[in-house]
Amino acid sequence: MIQSHLELNCRINGVAVVHTIDARTTLLDLLRDHLNLTGTKKGCNHGQCGACTVHVNGRRTLSCLTLAGLCQGAEITTIEGLAASEDELHPVQAAFIKHDGFQCGYCTSGQIMSAVTMIDEPWDRDDDAVREAMSGNICRCGAYPNIVSAVQDARHSMGDDHA
Repeated sequence: MIQSHLELNCRINGVAVVHTIDARTTLLDLLRDHLNLTGTKKGCNHGQCGACTVHVNGRRTLSCLTLAGLCQGAEITTIEGLAASEDELHPVQAAFIKHDGFQCGYCTSGQIMSAVTMIDEPWDRDDDAVREAMSGNICRCGAYPNIVSAVQDARHSMGDDHA
């Protein structure tokens, strides 16, 4: 008989998690439906919109395409775990607010999670490079100019090695 359940051991937002899941459970469904971390959004559920972006071991990952079982031992960060504290937003979160980098807000958590890792990836520093690096995240409202401004501002606020 094929094993249909497995015990997942990982860290989510700095907290150790041990959870029994169906082997077919996606990371997105684990986060939203099993752990009530609903900041990560289910957009297209096909890996095309980026609304479900989270960090797995420091890399941006589409959680709708990732089986949770493949995250055994992983360090996972969602939008809920990004801020330094409840009173101090991550610089990218603060920049999105400052530059009004969202309209309806549905894509915002994925946009922010992508931007955080993009800043540390080897991209050029001009606006075109930001647009290319963020192209996997779709905003139906069209807040792209404000998103680019927010990313560039966050780069500058985070120091010279990011700007």
